[in-house]
Amino acid sequence: MSGAERVSSQMTGPRTLVDLDAYCARIGYRGPLTPTIATLRALQERHPAAIVFENLDVLLDRGVDISPAAVDAKLIAGRRGGYCFEHNSLFKRVLTAIGFQVEGLVARVRWMAPAGAPPQPRTHMALRVSVDGQPWLADVGFGGCVPTAPLRMDTGDPQPTGHETYRILPFGDGWLVQARLGEEWQSLYELSPELQLEVDYELPNWFTATHPTSHFRHNLSVARTTPEARYALADRRLTIRTPEGEAERRMLSADEIERSLSETFGLAVEPAWRPVIERAASVGS
Repeated sequence: MSGAERVSSQMTGPRTLVDLDAYCARIGYRGPLTPTIATLRALQERHPAAIVFENLDVLLDRGVDISPAAVDAKLIAGRRGGYCFEHNSLFKRVLTAIGFQVEGLVARVRWMAPAGAPPQPRTHMALRVSVDGQPWLADVGFGGCVPTAPLRMDTGDPQPTGHETYRILPFGDGWLVQARLGEEWQSLYELSPELQLEVDYELPNWFTATHPTSHFRHNLSVARTTPEARYALADRRLTIRTPEGEAERRMLSADEIERSLSETFGLAVEPAWRPVIERAASVGS
């Protein structure tokens, strides 16, 4: 990469520092760092292939620190994964450092909610990115159905990606984000239009990591999406889904879960994870 293509790896404010070289090495990106839709597409495809979605720290009662230093130490230097507040706060700082205009948003998750279920708190972070005056939704932190390409926010038309086709529909004052699974449209989340400050994510992050009704407190959830397949581990059920929609599902033992965390998801398994792994292996057995 030429010097002209490489922007400074440091931002001016202490809360927005990011090492672009380390991030690009982490996701295997060697292209130009310019604020274009091509760059955004490339980064959004590579991020969920390299940095997995996982909630192990929540299950271990370690809490989740979403300060920039903690997120970078965990997701970049520590080669761990995380959930939406970690993924998308990192992605926001990376995009801002490159020169994109980025705004943080918040959403109410509807994914997999049964019919008639009461509304959930707004506990998902997503990003609105402006490229040449056009608004795009960027989200690298939605687990097993994360979009692998930015989505235009100014149209309700279907938008194909390397995996599912998505659409963003007007919904109240905001938008409803949906993915087509088979022949049906499934709602992912209701996106609110209000700009969120960094401090606004502290409370939903605390709720997601600590509240007894948060599903992340009860079930192991790990996901990785590559151009070849989506890999999702829900407790002991491992699902591998191809872009063509073909799915393979297997129930894993504790040892197989541990091996999958290492080999499929690229995590360095810690001995302290074993109780969580054994609990996940016992679900539904």
